[in-house]
Amino acid sequence: MSASTQKLDRQSFEAMLVGLRPRLHRYCARMAGSVIDGEDIVQEALLKALHAFDGNVALDRPEQWLFRIAHNAAQDHFRRRNRDRSLMSEADISMIEDPSAAADSRHVAQTSLRTFMHLSVPQRSAVILVDVLGLSLDEACDVTGATLAATKAALHRGRAQLRLLAATPEPAATPTLDADDERRLRRYVDLFNARDFDAVRALIAEDVQLEVVNRVRLRGKAEASTYFGNYSRAQDWSLSLGFVDGRPAILVHDPAAADKAVRGFMLIVWREDAVVQIRDFRYAPYCLIDADVRMIDS
Repeated sequence: MSASTQKLDRQSFEAMLVGLRPRLHRYCARMAGSVIDGEDIVQEALLKALHAFDGNVALDRPEQWLFRIAHNAAQDHFRRRNRDRSLMSEADISMIEDPSAAADSRHVAQTSLRTFMHLSVPQRSAVILVDVLGLSLDEACDVTGATLAATKAALHRGRAQLRLLAATPEPAATPTLDADDERRLRRYVDLFNARDFDAVRALIAEDVQLEVVNRVRLRGKAEASTYFGNYSRAQDWSLSLGFVDGRPAILVHDPAAADKAVRGFMLIVWREDAVVQIRDFRYAPYCLIDADVRMIDS
């Protein structure tokens, strides 16, 4: 067995997935241009990995194997959503090393998710894997299946495009909230903050789907009731309205924290005035690292 090959049982494999989840999310979020879409891709990739894993087997380069699954899941996501904005095809050419690579790497790590969407998919993938996640060129090739020359070309062109975009930044569009959405969300937030959970439960549809991201999925009003019970017993939260990556969201703060920083967020889907879906990202802090969070309420 080579040094890069690991023999894992089911328990150690699942522990590895937990440990790698924030890095997988960072890759998927930057590929998708959204921390929310990135989490959807991560979940799909983890399901595929769990399905593909045959217990107590040896995996060659398990981290690269997982990133390859995430990369393929992202590609599937783009095809389904018709979001592949490939700007140019990548020629299989060789090139010299870029002397500005170290400076580019520092700059790229700070680049907004939306900016990455201006790159073609091969460029985006190469830049994220090498400059954001710190993989070697060979490891990046292993993830994407591209040749070394093609990966170098994509990396070089992606870095050049990001430098150009940094020199002429586009104005950030100010997200807006529909009046009906604001009315519904404000009522939900006000009742939650007042700890009137009986009134909150009255807003929930019988067939509600609830996901506490990175924790649990609940289906139906009866199961969802335990979720509200957990919040009723906790004191470390306060809710406000805002946006996450341009989407209307409920922001979660710790009222005891001096910085009043956002600790998590919730996404709510309505059917008329009934809540049919809740996604609570409070226990997925890695989703906030690259998120564009904007507060409506101070």
